[in-house]
Amino acid sequence: MGFLRLRASIARRTGTTSGGTRMARVAVIGAGTMGHALALVFALGGHRVRLTDSNPDTLAKAQGLMETALATLVEGGEAPKDWTSGHLAQAVTRHESLEETVDGAELIVEAIIEVPEAKRVLYRRLDACAPADAIFASNTSQLDVFPLIPERRQARAMIAHWYTPPYLVDLVDMIPGPQCDPAAFEHVFGLLKAMGKQPLGLKKFVPGYVANRIQAAIGLEVQHLLDEGVASAPEIDAAIIHGLALRWPILGVCAKADFTGLALMQALARNKSYTPPEPRESSPVLDRLVAEGRTGVLAGAGYYDWPGDPARLFEARDRRLIALKQAMREIGTMAGLERSA
Repeated sequence: MGFLRLRASIARRTGTTSGGTRMARVAVIGAGTMGHALALVFALGGHRVRLTDSNPDTLAKAQGLMETALATLVEGGEAPKDWTSGHLAQAVTRHESLEETVDGAELIVEAIIEVPEAKRVLYRRLDACAPADAIFASNTSQLDVFPLIPERRQARAMIAHWYTPPYLVDLVDMIPGPQCDPAAFEHVFGLLKAMGKQPLGLKKFVPGYVANRIQAAIGLEVQHLLDEGVASAPEIDAAIIHGLALRWPILGVCAKADFTGLALMQALARNKSYTPPEPRESSPVLDRLVAEGRTGVLAGAGYYDWPGDPARLFEARDRRLIALKQAMREIGTMAGLERSA
């Protein structure tokens, strides 16, 4: 039984998650790409969720998007088979009013656009209407949100950054605010662990955290290879899929270096055989694609052509991620074997 499926089943029967934590009242602010998916994650984790968005159309579409994702999870065995749209409608309610959404909330998840002033305005409004002891957790991917949060909320402010789709990708970057109460941070950390997630606690804020910084470095090199005409998008993806990606799931980067041999890594560094590309604000290949309207799956094309219904493409992605995730549970990683050998 998958983690989300187990936790949702136990929560419905006992009023607690399988980790023993009490069901929490969670408010998710922002119902877009991440927000509606986070609402689904917390619902399946056994919590009561209220969801809102400043755009009525986005909020209206959220239910259908959650239902589609839920159906894929049920089909793949990652959610209880008896979870229907009716269960979802009870676990996640949608509200047009911010005040109604956060009424009684213990955890407020902020998942709005990455615009500092928009977040500042939202936190000012939350300060006026949220419960005094509510925890603020921002899903920001790169902004230092702490200066945007009112002073009297700093003791219960943190970043909890998820990856898409969060109902399948378990990593959550967690950074406490400079004045955050350690108990509040540990509470959310434990809550996420009880949901089967993998929170990564960082000691201080750095834009992009860990995974996104590594991904940014890879992205910079990818754009360089494309712009210089060294390789095509399918060729670059083939190098990742058939080369790096086969080892990364079980080794990561640092353990892979151990298997390669650190003396060789040291020699490669001395040889200076690699020069990172200079960071640039634009890419000719990327700029051309965007100008042509090839902005990704939702537009029907990006680096690749993606004909058909985007929703079906996201479903196809999720089904493959489920199969990979379940296989990885069976395969396991090398982590910890150094202590048991």
